[in-house]
Amino acid sequence: MRGEALLVRPEGPVPYDLANDAMHRLAERRLAGEIPDVVILLEHPPVFTGGRRARPDELLWSPDELAARGAEVHRIDRGGAFTFHGPGQLVGYPILDLGPKPDAAAHLRRMEEAVIRASEDLGVALRRREDVQTGVWHGDDKVCAIGVRLLRARVTVHGFAVNCDPDLAWFDGIVACGLPGHGVTSLSRLAERPVTVAEVAPLLERHLADVFDLEFVPAPDGIAAALRPVAV
Repeated sequence: MRGEALLVRPEGPVPYDLANDAMHRLAERRLAGEIPDVVILLEHPPVFTGGRRARPDELLWSPDELAARGAEVHRIDRGGAFTFHGPGQLVGYPILDLGPKPDAAAHLRRMEEAVIRASEDLGVALRRREDVQTGVWHGDDKVCAIGVRLLRARVTVHGFAVNCDPDLAWFDGIVACGLPGHGVTSLSRLAERPVTVAEVAPLLERHLADVFDLEFVPAPDGIAAALRPVAV
């Protein structure tokens, strides 16, 4: 029997600081056993996030240029280096209790598998590149970045970001994922047609449910309200 998980799917962009705060509060509630697992799927306004390995010189745009472009920068508690989130990118935050003997590597592989399967549904063949870095790739170009943290070595926070049809020029502002010899691409570019977040989201929901053995139910209003989108 599949475990129950609350699904939160805002219909517009959610500011990063609001989502990050809500994600951590929900993880603490999951640790306390107050709520079941939660999966959040959303978009953000333009933001660069730097994980624990992010170096200052990997942020290539000046503060003035970032401000002129309307992008925020946040240092956060996940692993990894700098990445970009913004419109046209589907970001997922699985908040899952991995149990008393958590397998973080298996958690990463399951997220990769869900993205690979959803891409196959769109006619796009992607793969892992464990010889390079966690994530989902087409050749030397990354389509999906992944970075996580386990709270108290048990409950997951942060997650993955799938490039559906974002403006890839945003990635010029960083050394993406700390890999100067590699690039980024999108499902739209690979499929040679527009592939929107709205098209990818239901596919990814289905495959996330399969790989994590979950049954999604809508989140209660009190949880969904903490992730209300904003107009941009």
